[in-house]
Amino acid sequence: MPDAAAQARYPLTQGVNPWLVTVSVMLPTFMEVLDTAIASVALPYIAGSLSASNSEATWVLTSYLVANAVILPASNWFARRFGRKRFLLICVTIFTVASFFCGAAPSLGVILFARIMQGAGGGALQPLSQSILLESFPIQKRSMSMAAYGLGIVLAPVIGPTLGGWLTDTFSWRYAFYINIPVGILAFVLISRFVHDPAYIKNAKVGPFDNIGFGLLMVWTGSLQIVLDKGQEDDWFGAVWVRWTVAALIVSFALWIWHSWARPDGLMDLHVLKDRNFRTGCFLIAMLGMCIYITIAILPLYYQEVLGYTAFTAGLVVGPRGIGSFIGSPIIGVLGSRMDPRKLMTAGFLGFGVCSMIFATINLDIGPYTLLLPIMLTGFALSFVFVPMATLMMATIPNKEMGNATGLSNMLRNIGGSIGISMATTALIRRAALHQNDIGAHLSASNPILQQKSAAISAYLGHHIGPAVARPGSFGLIYGLMMQQSALLAYVDIFRWTAVLAFFCAAATWLFKKPARHAAPPPGAH
Repeated sequence: MPDAAAQARYPLTQGVNPWLVTVSVMLPTFMEVLDTAIASVALPYIAGSLSASNSEATWVLTSYLVANAVILPASNWFARRFGRKRFLLICVTIFTVASFFCGAAPSLGVILFARIMQGAGGGALQPLSQSILLESFPIQKRSMSMAAYGLGIVLAPVIGPTLGGWLTDTFSWRYAFYINIPVGILAFVLISRFVHDPAYIKNAKVGPFDNIGFGLLMVWTGSLQIVLDKGQEDDWFGAVWVRWTVAALIVSFALWIWHSWARPDGLMDLHVLKDRNFRTGCFLIAMLGMCIYITIAILPLYYQEVLGYTAFTAGLVVGPRGIGSFIGSPIIGVLGSRMDPRKLMTAGFLGFGVCSMIFATINLDIGPYTLLLPIMLTGFALSFVFVPMATLMMATIPNKEMGNATGLSNMLRNIGGSIGISMATTALIRRAALHQNDIGAHLSASNPILQQKSAAISAYLGHHIGPAVARPGSFGLIYGLMMQQSALLAYVDIFRWTAVLAFFCAAATWLFKKPARHAAPPPGAH
């Protein structure tokens, strides 16, 4: 038990230095977000190893995010029912064990099941960690605590591709999941030692579990993900099952909203959305999730699938974003309490949008260092978005509603990220096919430029593979170049759309109410 002097110095954390609490809860948060990104660079290898297509391999990301999102709203009830510390330890254990089975999976079905379990175990890690951090510091120092939290959230998707690429090339893609095991064990030890439940958690009276609300949530999130992942294969609404699944999605979603509003003591209390700043933040954090996860999934794929980079090289190329995050997080921790957070968020979204426009200027001649600066600036810009957004969203939320609010906001971020990945994957396939048709229309057999290039390639190939197969081989090479150029243009389209989304978010930032300087703590806050 902490002594009286420690209790007096750190009353909010029962005598434990709040920075020790920060390290303890940041480890599982960092591990959970890292795992979302670390697999992105290994997707082509997972697909090849498990006999799946690249689009099917993206289910490794989206199944995790959806399972994560389903558990997020229930995390507040479980935390009150079993105690926040005990529930956090259970989640760390489930996540760590599921990571082993992800790495040992012999087929796509097994790894998807393990990822669902891993997402279920990791779903509560972020809201629990965030609520613990917010309650461990006085309200005047919450910007610094959220800067530390934001550093982990922003930095993990950046380190993930580099670390995942190195593990994939050096050992196997399976070690991208095995790496969670030692981190999970360390997190379990630190949480056991330094994290304690506040009195209102220990004395909380918890009602029965909201089976109806949880069931409706599973139906509409599951329906959404099935449509997003499989709709492209069956031509969307051209398939009868897609129409029925969308109908189930709409009905279950409407019933979930009605049930959650009518029963505030259930799985999730949506009355917290009456708060304008929180409502605005929920919308923006879903858009932010789309922006972040699109770039997480798309950039490594571009370098590997179009330019032919190895997993480690692709991860290393996108890694400099971490430098920007390292620079931005301490700066935002200082500026957060001195400037209007809306201005900081606007600058962050604008910076992200400009970087996405620069990404849209890519061509087949770029080198590993061509996008070094914009990739670095992307990490810097994201740090200016996350921390002010989290601070504004939670500024007027009482502590007793913190778990409910963080669960809802993190759920929406994951849903947004899952939608973003699925939309980007679909757009890659459809836009590449469209550009292939456009380019192919100019490559008729009578085209003199095509004939000239084909003759030159045939002459070259004739010396190596013989004149009989030289001409068909020349057309094969030209077709391969056309496919590569079509894929490039599809990636350009996605980066442009991401930039437009970021610019829209920059304007929507001003829907937040201006925060009061030196405002009194919200009800129930320390």
